[in-house]
Amino acid sequence: MSMDPDKIKALITLLDDPSEEIFNTVEDELLKAEVEIVPELEKVWETQPDGVMQHRIENIIHSLQFRDVKKRLKAWAAFDGENLLAGAWLIAKYQYPELTFEEIDQSINKIRKDIWLELNEHLTALEKVRIINHILFDVHGFSRNNSNFLAPQNSFICDVLDTRKGNPVSLSIIYAEIAQRLGLPVYGVNLPKNFILAYMDEPEQSERIRLKEDSSVLFYINPINKGAVLGRREIEQFIKQQKLEPRFSYYEPCSNIETIKRILNNLIIAYEHAGQLLKIEEIRELMSVLDE
Repeated sequence: MSMDPDKIKALITLLDDPSEEIFNTVEDELLKAEVEIVPELEKVWETQPDGVMQHRIENIIHSLQFRDVKKRLKAWAAFDGENLLAGAWLIAKYQYPELTFEEIDQSINKIRKDIWLELNEHLTALEKVRIINHILFDVHGFSRNNSNFLAPQNSFICDVLDTRKGNPVSLSIIYAEIAQRLGLPVYGVNLPKNFILAYMDEPEQSERIRLKEDSSVLFYINPINKGAVLGRREIEQFIKQQKLEPRFSYYEPCSNIETIKRILNNLIIAYEHAGQLLKIEEIRELMSVLDE
């Protein structure tokens, strides 16, 4: 709800009241407002010499921003997660509330342009993938974060675009988003213990790499291994090595919502490793929004 600026300022001045009852009442009132009041709270935070007051303001700001991310994520899921990059951006906003979609969009478009300049209509699907791989992994230097694979930063799209280090899901999202902007039918496959991409078959395509004739997948791409191209046989071998029961979903593209769930699962593992219990609880709340 929209709240009068003067009322906001009046409420904020009461946050340092020694009475717990008054503080709780003020906090409840402020939490009825929308996230737009955060800048006003931040201004007051900067002027406070009292650590207790700052801590109280920080908690309110976080609550407002977290609620905003939940609301946005729910709205995104209501449209079947139509825009994968928007979903990844919302998860990054959990950690970086000031992050704008435009920042992510521009970074993706810059890489897309570098690749577009090297493409032409006469290239085969495999040749197009080789060019993407060269620009993405050799020129821009994207790779698996081997030194800190469990870091939560590997799941935040802005961090991965900045550091060029990520995990299978985040690298796949960047790869798929760029490919789709170039008009290429590349989509994520929710493979356990990895996350890969499927280059879908099209009428004019004839390159089929060890795939069953009834499959609509032309071939697979493994972004965590510099875009290595795989056939169905390699996926079958991987599933066998991991002692998994074969499932149709291991071979075909998954939904954008499933991809974002995979990011959230990775974040839960990362925060468990770091012992950050509050963040685990909040990520599970975001996961529950996608299950509604």
